[in-house]
Amino acid sequence: MLPDPQRFLAVSGRRIARAEGAAQVVRELSLSTVPDLADGVFVYLAEQRQDPDGPVRLLLDGLPAELGGLMGGAPPAAAPVPPGGVLAGVLRCGRARGRGQDDVEEALRELLGSAPRLPQGNRVLLAPLRAPDAVVGLAVFLRRMDREDFVADDIALADALSAQAALGVSEDTAAPQARPAAPRAPDEDRLRYVGAATRRIARGFDTDEIVLGLCRAAVPTYSDAALVYLRDPLPVGDERPAGPAVLRLRRTDRIKGPGAEGLVWPAEAVDDEQDDLDAADWSEVVPGGALAEVLRGVRPVFADDRATRVALSELVGEDSALNGWSGMHAILAPLRGRRRVTGAVVFLRRPERPAFEPADLLVAAQLATHTALGVDKAVLYSREAFIADRLQRAMLPHSLPRPTGVRLAVRYLPAAETARVGGDWYDAIPLPGSRVALVVGDVMGHSMTSAAVMGQLRTTALTLAGLDLPPQEVLHHLDEQAQRLGTDRMATCLYVVYDPVSHRITVANAGHPPPILLHPGGKTEVLAVPPGAPIGVGGIDFEAVELDAPAGATLLLYTDGLVESRLRDVWTGIEQLRERLAATAQLTGPDRPPPLEALCDEVLDMLGPGDRDDDIALLAARFDGIAPSDVAYWTLEPEVGSPGRARRLTRQALAGWGLEELSDTAELLVSEIVTNAVRHASRPISLRLLRTDVLRCEVGDDVPQLPRLRRASPEEENGRGLFLVNRLARRWGTTRLGTGKIVWFELTGTP
Repeated sequence: MLPDPQRFLAVSGRRIARAEGAAQVVRELSLSTVPDLADGVFVYLAEQRQDPDGPVRLLLDGLPAELGGLMGGAPPAAAPVPPGGVLAGVLRCGRARGRGQDDVEEALRELLGSAPRLPQGNRVLLAPLRAPDAVVGLAVFLRRMDREDFVADDIALADALSAQAALGVSEDTAAPQARPAAPRAPDEDRLRYVGAATRRIARGFDTDEIVLGLCRAAVPTYSDAALVYLRDPLPVGDERPAGPAVLRLRRTDRIKGPGAEGLVWPAEAVDDEQDDLDAADWSEVVPGGALAEVLRGVRPVFADDRATRVALSELVGEDSALNGWSGMHAILAPLRGRRRVTGAVVFLRRPERPAFEPADLLVAAQLATHTALGVDKAVLYSREAFIADRLQRAMLPHSLPRPTGVRLAVRYLPAAETARVGGDWYDAIPLPGSRVALVVGDVMGHSMTSAAVMGQLRTTALTLAGLDLPPQEVLHHLDEQAQRLGTDRMATCLYVVYDPVSHRITVANAGHPPPILLHPGGKTEVLAVPPGAPIGVGGIDFEAVELDAPAGATLLLYTDGLVESRLRDVWTGIEQLRERLAATAQLTGPDRPPPLEALCDEVLDMLGPGDRDDDIALLAARFDGIAPSDVAYWTLEPEVGSPGRARRLTRQALAGWGLEELSDTAELLVSEIVTNAVRHASRPISLRLLRTDVLRCEVGDDVPQLPRLRRASPEEENGRGLFLVNRLARRWGTTRLGTGKIVWFELTGTP
């Protein structure tokens, strides 16, 4: 199956529409379909007869040299068509048919005889060139044995192109006095009109744009009014809708101004600003009904018989004034996509205008085919974009942590509808020692693959952060992981570690836009960090720099979608962002930083209508820090007396902070954790207390094994320490370091 059938059909249709003469039409049909749709094509054209009732013969119109090897012999130059034969039945059917159908095999024998050797399987298509009045020829499409069989989508494309070719051949072979007058755009004949109209339809990106393109192309050049009904809901891919099909009116269009009154109501009821025609908003397709039969027939039909008029009435409503349009002034055209009918379109002409002609059915078929394929593509893309967007959002953090000494705010915006799926991500990861890692990254590309790679890199970054590796080492391992995922998997990433105790940040960059720091006094600064190469390039050393992060400062991390677009380059956007931050800070004054959430909203307000080419991730961090007076730190030797010393130091520190009510619980838990560390450690043990809105205690040792919570049996003397920590602490946890581990717990108020 072709990756973009609608584009292929539009390009091939234009080539055929531009051809002049039957020979050129046949040549363009072959050149436009080989090798994308088929490996070979040959065409038989109907012999022009003096006697209309005489026998029909098909004459071979040229044969490409390469088909000799593909067929194992040349086809006959002429083939009679017996009136009662299988080949005549296939031609009368007027639809492209694959070799998988029984009558096609017999029709091939009647056409080619037994000499040519054809590829096995469903690698042969018969596509009649059916003009409005008669069959004007037959196209045979072939594929080699090393290529897959023709599928339903390929057959639909062959059918549409054959109909286009039939229109060109019939225009060339018709007698001058009998040639129908084609509807003309300015200085264009019917073929050129079809080419221009299908191009307009193909430009549509979503369903509404495609339907609008059909209406604008049809009215007023082809018809005076058009109504487009689509299935609700539209089926996606191989879905088989449950229950009866419902067609819902998606758009109507009509000519306006003098002479348009008769299309809807009397003259006084016509509003030139209103496109709505007098038609039902929805219609249920009753199985076995007249409308169902017309839709099953696939081909456009005139409303010139009772069955078609009943079908039109079922579609637009029994009470609709449009039921008065019948005969050759109304065409009902099913919209058949790749696998099923997805809707219907009605073309109408006023009684005083020349009626549609038989050749106009081919025009309607082309318009309907392009529209149906476009709707199919739009629905599939919308579903893929929806799934990728949901996938991407599911892989982003559902909420941000609340680490000590820093406040966080985040915004994520998908790209505009034309490139909705992206690979931006953000994260805030608590680290040992009350530190926090701030991460923003951007996978290159806009696809489901980009979203999947983003999820893999984010998971890798979370794992590496848990090992407490330096920022440059994290980027190095991310680079290796991206190379393992594929040679074309590239991303940018900014990794920042903030230490609220030292009031410092460590920054490493992999080709990402630099962060911007808003100082407490309102000054803004684009931080000078080494740019680095994107993740996935390989063989690059990443550098880390350490910078001051004063209390009250705000760090802004973002992806390039915020600062780069078709209307501005990235550095211009960075400067505009810096100026926007400075202007926002002036609104609250130098002594009061702007609220974090409001700051994010102000930043996003800088986006203009043409600035949504990419998705946007924005992470803002307000550094509050931890004052030195709120930190107590000691080093203990791994000896028997250390737990007692730890209890005394804890009691003294809490008394100095006025937290005597927590003293008993804190001493008990500190004693249990330090005792466990003394039992296994071989190097000095660290003990740190931090006072913020909670009391946090951290005990570090050089043993990498993490303790596990378990219930000790009555006979055991050990194993109850973590059970006590779990029962009495507000929160607790363990973190593995490169040189050991940290066990921590938090207490607040009355435990």
